[in-house]
Amino acid sequence: MTTQSDDLHLIERFKDGDNSAFEELILKYQDRIYNLCRHMLGNAHDAEDMAQDSFIKAYQNLKRFRPEASFYTWLYRIAVNTCLDFKKRPFFESLFRTSDKGEEFVLEPISEGPSPEKELETRQMMHALQKGLAQLSPKFRTVLILREMEGFSYEEIAEVLDLSTGTVKSRISRAREELKKSMTKFTEQKRN
Repeated sequence: MTTQSDDLHLIERFKDGDNSAFEELILKYQDRIYNLCRHMLGNAHDAEDMAQDSFIKAYQNLKRFRPEASFYTWLYRIAVNTCLDFKKRPFFESLFRTSDKGEEFVLEPISEGPSPEKELETRQMMHALQKGLAQLSPKFRTVLILREMEGFSYEEIAEVLDLSTGTVKSRISRAREELKKSMTKFTEQKRN
């Protein structure tokens, strides 16, 4: 059985009332969806929330899923759109998280590495990369993350975003150029 036929089998079980089938789909894709959200949002807490929201949306809409489509790309489209919608929220909203105790301020701690110099250099590079990604328009950032960080093919990206393959290739090329300019500026500033 292929992954697609495995997925379709689980979806049919779910449609027949077996909720454990959806749990199997979650287990199968939760790491990939979380990683996608983490790359798109740059924050573990937001990524967890948006991955969870993506699965909730998938659960709510799974009965309308068309079997001729790939479940994998359908789920990724939901996650991408969920993250893009989240990014449209005002910045201050992303600093708060709802817990059992109500709203609380969230600030992610910076992890310590074995070598302070190497850790600093890595943090600076990651910060520059995140800043460069954040400066890209959502349409460029999304295709670049799907291609470079998630390993999607051009065809899969086209299916997820409902674009032509040519448009995907063009956007990836432009996104790489813009990100390269941003990273070049960072490297030049570091030298001076």
